[in-house]
Amino acid sequence: MTNNKEEIVKPKVKVLSSSDPQAPYYLYSSNHPGTIVYPIALDGENYANWSHVVRNALKSQKKLGFVNGDLTRPSDASPELDAWEKCNSMVIAWLYDVIPKNLHLHASVAYAVTASKVWRDLNLK
Repeated sequence: MTNNKEEIVKPKVKVLSSSDPQAPYYLYSSNHPGTIVYPIALDGENYANWSHVVRNALKSQKKLGFVNGDLTRPSDASPELDAWEKCNSMVIAWLYDVIPKNLHLHASVAYAVTASKVWRDLNLK
């Protein structure tokens, strides 16, 4: 007897891996909040040069999407949420470290929720 019912195949959802070095959610063992993405601090006068170099540094780590808004926060039910939050927090820490303590922005970055919000705020100053 043959079964005429067609098997329903659900499309697989592509999950961004945190274990693939080519994936944006991957963090190397050398990545930590104190990692220097750019040795020159933002001083209010050097934003254009600073932002260009920092974008390149983030691109080399596959983290540019966190500041330009391409990698938005996944839904609460997403299997990617933890990896996204971990990387987003790391990028915020990297940006925090290159803002001088005497700039009024330093305190606002400490309470930022997304790296893209930090980046937009730095661009406006």
